[in-house]
Amino acid sequence: MKICIISNLYPPIFRGGAERIVERIVNELVVRGHDVFVISTKPWSGLASLHAHETEKPAERVYRFYPLNLYHLLNDSKHIWPVRFLWHVFDAINLHSALEVKRILEQEKPDIVFTHNLKGIGLLIPLAIRRVGIKHAHTLHDVQLVIPSGLLFFTKKHTSPFTRAGHFVYEQVCRILFGSPDIVISPSKFLLDFYLKKRFFKKSKTSIYPNPAPHAVPLVRTSRQDGPLRLLFAGQLETHKGPGFLAKSLRSLQHPYELHIAGEGSLLDEVLNIASENDNIKVHGFVSTDQLMNLFHDMDALVVPSLCFENSPTVIYESLWAGVPVVASDIGGVGELVHDGTNGYLFTPADERSLLSALDRLFENKERFYASQSEIQKTVVDYSIERYVDKLIAVAFV
Repeated sequence: MKICIISNLYPPIFRGGAERIVERIVNELVVRGHDVFVISTKPWSGLASLHAHETEKPAERVYRFYPLNLYHLLNDSKHIWPVRFLWHVFDAINLHSALEVKRILEQEKPDIVFTHNLKGIGLLIPLAIRRVGIKHAHTLHDVQLVIPSGLLFFTKKHTSPFTRAGHFVYEQVCRILFGSPDIVISPSKFLLDFYLKKRFFKKSKTSIYPNPAPHAVPLVRTSRQDGPLRLLFAGQLETHKGPGFLAKSLRSLQHPYELHIAGEGSLLDEVLNIASENDNIKVHGFVSTDQLMNLFHDMDALVVPSLCFENSPTVIYESLWAGVPVVASDIGGVGELVHDGTNGYLFTPADERSLLSALDRLFENKERFYASQSEIQKTVVDYSIERYVDKLIAVAFV
């Protein structure tokens, strides 16, 4: 089967977990013998970058181009809000991007198109797919079709009437442009319900497929080494992910601890400054999936202190697959993965006392959790990449 995957970012040009999920899916499809090609973006590198060029990766073919706009998606944090506002307007009506994708689809003639995050590659792409007449399955990753930033904070932030009006118009435009793909896939019930309540995808067939766990083989954990409580934060170093909230809250923890931070982002310098003043905090920077698995080996828990609603965080699957419990904000779809007392603990988002209480319980049960690697792994055993792709292939034949 010839399969097209469209994603705004794709490794090695990527930002977070959504792109790693896409890469895992592509690799598994290729292993099964399918003819897979990816359409994604790249930063501006001259006029030639406006035209998609096919490149070969070890497994799949990739078409990359620069969608004509004010800047590339990865540079959004560098611009003030009026520029970002105009960028979103252009992104919603990016005819250049839609025509480029349409050209590739007409040339390749795939049997089905699977789209992922489209913000930054163009919201007219679903229309282009309909015009070509190819079956379309879309996977949701966040709330970016309702809120341009894709971030819905737990604690409501004050917004101006202008911003609220802009969000309202943006939502209506996205609903119309996106239409109803043949199939809409959501990793969590939370996210699917969010969009259905907003009257998206009225004619689409919808399904909930939790994200696939990594294919990496985790190291076997035997007995816990003596020492402080070892905690890991792994993710984007951005305010909404909560690394600052976590570091500040840990100052009040009554137990000795080590906090390991893996990731990169706009808060990296701030995190490095905090670490330079605290021997308990170690910063690892960007780590690969294999390096992350090695880090998990000695950790007592992964901490996911998100301040915004999460869909189904990739790093939670990775932690549970490694047999490491998760202490996480009870927000969005997180509670569909983390079961309090079984494979981790949940706490109230942005609530320091609730977080510290969860860490107290972790400290009391750290030996039990460390010895329960296989039991924790069983909580995500049904989320293997093989089973996930089985479902995708079944979708193609519906």
